[in-house]
Amino acid sequence: MKQNKYDEAEFFDAYGKMERSLKGLEGAGEWHVLRTLIPELRDRSVLDLGCGYGWHCLYAHEQGASDVTGIDISAKMLEKASTLAQGTGIQYMRLPVEDIVFPPDRFDVVISSLAFHYVEDFGAICEKIYNCMKPGGTFLFSVEHPVFTARSEQSWEYGEDGKALYWPLDNYQSEGQRITSFLTDNVVKYHRTLATYINAVIQAGFVVTAVAEPKPAEDKLDIPGMRDELRRPMFLIISATK
Repeated sequence: MKQNKYDEAEFFDAYGKMERSLKGLEGAGEWHVLRTLIPELRDRSVLDLGCGYGWHCLYAHEQGASDVTGIDISAKMLEKASTLAQGTGIQYMRLPVEDIVFPPDRFDVVISSLAFHYVEDFGAICEKIYNCMKPGGTFLFSVEHPVFTARSEQSWEYGEDGKALYWPLDNYQSEGQRITSFLTDNVVKYHRTLATYINAVIQAGFVVTAVAEPKPAEDKLDIPGMRDELRRPMFLIISATK
């Protein structure tokens, strides 16, 4: 099943109030690390899977990419993306990322930000990306870290004083569907281990070039609750080449 929570009014409205929605890439907690792993984009063909508002598409356009394509399942997200991208020539397509079909050697760079933990068969996606990527191309993606997705209850254990005591970790080796809460209830995500993420990329034919578990940027540590993000990783970023 390909869930589309972003077209639900309550979910979409809540998402629009997040820092990454209001401030773009500078409001994304992992951007300061992801940005360092993005290759040269000038004159490159770029695909963004699960593009949302299209912030990464806009960045690619600003960096001189020759053509940029964004894919998302949500009509509401693409409507917002299209409004932000007026006059840029960025192409947006509405479909699940699992259903992409592109010719061989189509893209130089494929980016995905926090989308693949909504995808059940990550290995199949890796194979599709490999097939539509040019030799020497870069595949760069971020997901919620497996430490974060292992339990359906994606939350700290709190003391009586309301302070976060620790992050519970359980069922790490039990991969599969999790029904959790993110902005609203009944959000379907898929947990997989760190090894599964890396091995799926390798088995598709890629060479892994970097693995990152971003800490919060120093200039964001004064945001309430942000220092607790130093206690466990929330994001996983993997970069690979064909």
